[in-house]
Amino acid sequence: MIRIQAERCSGCRQCEVVCAFTHSAGAVARQLARIQVVKEEAVGLDCPVVCQQCAERYCIDACPVDALSIGSLGAVVVNRETCIGCGQCENACPIGAVHLFEGAPMICDLCGGSPRCVETCTMDALVFEADQSEAVSFAGRRPGHGVDGAERRLRYARERTETQRAGMPRGEGEGA
Repeated sequence: MIRIQAERCSGCRQCEVVCAFTHSAGAVARQLARIQVVKEEAVGLDCPVVCQQCAERYCIDACPVDALSIGSLGAVVVNRETCIGCGQCENACPIGAVHLFEGAPMICDLCGGSPRCVETCTMDALVFEADQSEAVSFAGRRPGHGVDGAERRLRYARERTETQRAGMPRGEGEGA
């Protein structure tokens, strides 16, 4: 899985660029990236959000046609031939790490064990851990029904960076 060290993220979005480029035969567009950097300039928030291969696998359970499965690396694999683009996987993800683009779920596939986003991050904000023994649990979180993915990503990013932002001297991260 890709561990996020948000305190190191500079918000450069190179992870998004390389992800989109790698997975789309050279096209670069944010919506093609399977990792999304949440930015909130007013409070100094820069935080990548990517599938955490959670223990609950809400997205897999939500798929009505069994188009999602777990691959050999523990990443969620999308069977594009089976997928009907219904968006239930997107709605189920509690952190907003899944989004649809042109009817296809954008979910991190770990680039076959060599995540390009991790290789590209010069700030070491992303770390790849091949060992799946400590799966992240989002059992305390409700799946995202009723809240759009961007809002779920923002909430997750705020939670991940709350301590970091609380320690800033007054004025920093407040647009000052």
